[in-house]
Amino acid sequence: MPAVDAAQSAPAQPDGADARPAPDDAPASASASASASAPAPAPAPASTTGAVAAPPLSAPTPAPRPRRATPSFARTRVASAPDAPAGRRWLLPTAIAGLALLLGLQWLLADRARLAADPGWRPLVAGACSLLRCSLPPWREPAAFVLLERDVRPHPGTPGALRITASFRNDAAWAQAWPDVVLTLSDIDGRPLGARAFRPAEYLGAEPPSALLASGEGAVIRMDVLEPGPGAVGFAFDFR
Repeated sequence: MPAVDAAQSAPAQPDGADARPAPDDAPASASASASASAPAPAPAPASTTGAVAAPPLSAPTPAPRPRRATPSFARTRVASAPDAPAGRRWLLPTAIAGLALLLGLQWLLADRARLAADPGWRPLVAGACSLLRCSLPPWREPAAFVLLERDVRPHPGTPGALRITASFRNDAAWAQAWPDVVLTLSDIDGRPLGARAFRPAEYLGAEPPSALLASGEGAVIRMDVLEPGPGAVGFAFDFR
């Protein structure tokens, strides 16, 4: 009988078992329904591999204007020679400075007599001559001889004569040659009665010990003169 065959072919269910389908069937049906209701995916964009993008459009570039050729005399020439060594760069300025110094030294020596008479130039000329072993004329400044004291008395051994003593000092900055001393006698009204110039050997009594009187050095002098008359009451000294 057909009914009996179907019952016999079906597997026996254990007691208390649920007749619901297995749990694995629910997800499969849910995914099937979801796939049926989801929209179809958009087609993938076409592959651009091997394709070159077209450059963007831009305004046309104007053609460059032709440049005018620069005249040869207006062109700047670039020196291609290598830089000179440091020693050679200083050679020309050093030579010019040396020539200028030599020229100035020659002028100094040629005109040293006149320059030595100037208080501002004499130290420089004296320094140059000390190195080059040249000679300078002695300093001459008669106004720098200062009279320190004086005295006039009758001569002790000669009647009608006067003995005059005095002392002076060289206040110049440099040594000077011994001066000539000019003695002038005058009357009570200041009128000169007589004058005489005495050489160094005369007022020192002998030749001076040195040709120059050093700066700050003094000397004592003595002169014997005939009395010009009873009216001689004043006397003056002058250095030349």
